[in-house]
Amino acid sequence: MLLDEHPAVIIGQCVSNFNVAPDKAAISRSASSYNDLENQRKSQIKVEQDKLQQLSRQLGSLQSQHNLTTKSHNPAEHAAEILRLDTEKFKVAKQVSDLEIEEERLASELERLKAELEEVDAQGIEGGDVRRAHMNDEDSILLQLRVYRMLGIKPEIDPSTGNYNKATITNPSKGDVHLVTFDPQFSRYFYADYIWNRM
Repeated sequence: MLLDEHPAVIIGQCVSNFNVAPDKAAISRSASSYNDLENQRKSQIKVEQDKLQQLSRQLGSLQSQHNLTTKSHNPAEHAAEILRLDTEKFKVAKQVSDLEIEEERLASELERLKAELEEVDAQGIEGGDVRRAHMNDEDSILLQLRVYRMLGIKPEIDPSTGNYNKATITNPSKGDVHLVTFDPQFSRYFYADYIWNRM
């Protein structure tokens, strides 16, 4: 009978009848999987924390730039700059209009001179009208030189070409003296305006 046997023997026999090895192995595998999962979770949390810190630094930098831009923006200066640009735009438009008018005038003058040249060619080299025109041109040049000198403008002749290429402008009231060198690339209107502003 079982009661006749020693309890330790009975317990040993019961334990030997149980197969606990598979259960221990399952518990070991569960513990290993749990450790792996925990390590993976910690690694993922660290990656997300690094991303969060990087985003926080970017946010701080953007906020600083925004604050700096907001503080440096001056609506009054912006409005003044717009007004200045509008004024400059209208000034340039007026200059363009003046140049177009001057271009039309010069084109008309060119057509007139072409017509005179054709008339001179038709009269011939020895034509009396040509000599009279030449004398009239000399009188006109002398008159112009006299008027220029009265205004304080002294033209100078280039010895190599015989053309007037310089002019000295004297302003007695201001005590100023300016020397102007004529360049073909600039229009007569430009030099007329330049000289007039210094008289």
